[in-house]
Amino acid sequence: MVYRYNIPVKEEIKEIVIADLVLTIAFTLSLMGGLFSRSPNFVERFAIYLPGIFIIVTLTFVLHELMHRQVAKHFGAVASFQYSVNGLLITLATGVFGFIFGIPGATVIYTNNFTRKEEGLVSIAGPLMNFAVFVLFFAIFIMSPYINNSYVTLIAALGMFISILLAFFNMLPIMPLDGAKVLNWNKKVYFSSMVIIFILMAVSYLILTGSILDMFMEVAIMIVLASFFSLFYRRII
Repeated sequence: MVYRYNIPVKEEIKEIVIADLVLTIAFTLSLMGGLFSRSPNFVERFAIYLPGIFIIVTLTFVLHELMHRQVAKHFGAVASFQYSVNGLLITLATGVFGFIFGIPGATVIYTNNFTRKEEGLVSIAGPLMNFAVFVLFFAIFIMSPYINNSYVTLIAALGMFISILLAFFNMLPIMPLDGAKVLNWNKKVYFSSMVIIFILMAVSYLILTGSILDMFMEVAIMIVLASFFSLFYRRII
């Protein structure tokens, strides 16, 4: 990813919209088992799921990045969202093959003046937004029996799952993820946040699958992927 300083707002909006759409398509494909799955009525189901997944991804991913951006600017930094062409391709390719490794881009921050606390606050701002999105979808899920719409119930459950999964991935203590910077700033804040994340993840898995056993496999996979991603960040491979 080639970082650019303070890109124009119109360009930034274009890049975050492209990242949002690619991540939406990738998530929808992964939830259906990938492009090569033998799922019946694949095209019809894809068209049905896509609008709901778009809402989820916009609330979980876009608001996460915008929160980083705004808090960084509050502390006097130059910050803008920038997509990564390689990241977009990786995100889409994983969705095609039935799983998801979403790295379409990130909020790029330029400053020489951040204290450890300010860097920690900027970093935790995104996961905190995911907590808020989780609460929103949880409220919709609780109200869904009164709405009496199975699609709304499903999207609410998936929204809880995706929002907290994104929070967990970003809070892993591996550079360049948010968790490494939060841990460097305040260990109590970091471990308290991770306890909350694990509880909310367990709730999501119980709602979607009735079991938390799959959660541990998902956690292991994300740790491996994050560690592999970190090698590229450190230019080891």
